[in-house]
Amino acid sequence: MNKFRIGFGYDVHQLQEGYDFWLGGIKLDHSKGAVGHSDADVLIHVICDAVLGAANLRDIGYHFSDQDPQYKGIDSKILLRQVMKLLREKGYEIGNIDSTVCLQLPKVNPHIEAIKKCLAEVMEIDEDDISIKATTTEKLGFVGREEGVSAYCNALIYKK
Repeated sequence: MNKFRIGFGYDVHQLQEGYDFWLGGIKLDHSKGAVGHSDADVLIHVICDAVLGAANLRDIGYHFSDQDPQYKGIDSKILLRQVMKLLREKGYEIGNIDSTVCLQLPKVNPHIEAIKKCLAEVMEIDEDDISIKATTTEKLGFVGREEGVSAYCNALIYKK
């Protein structure tokens, strides 16, 4: 019998003009970008946290501290590759990823297939094992005021 585990991730980044906006490894055209120590890719960060949590490997901040200068401006795809390496070292594989991005603008839906393709390549899993959903907050809260972006993710992993 396979051993299954579930992990959950949540992340928020402030949006400001003058920054690139990265989401799921893809640079989106927008007047504002996410602010963070790395490239502030909120979707990759929640996937990392969900996978690490499922494998009982703590969280993204534990492995890639925002106080460490080597991670300043780093491409989050590099972090995700490292997380997948840690996961596989513990003998686990991804069952599936289910994520939701909360963002008023830009619209995420037109980019979902490209994001899934990018993430599947980085994680070395099937695109069909990655679900990405997007929602607005109907102009409510920091997301609705376009001050920030948030994301949630569940990850199912199993022992190989």
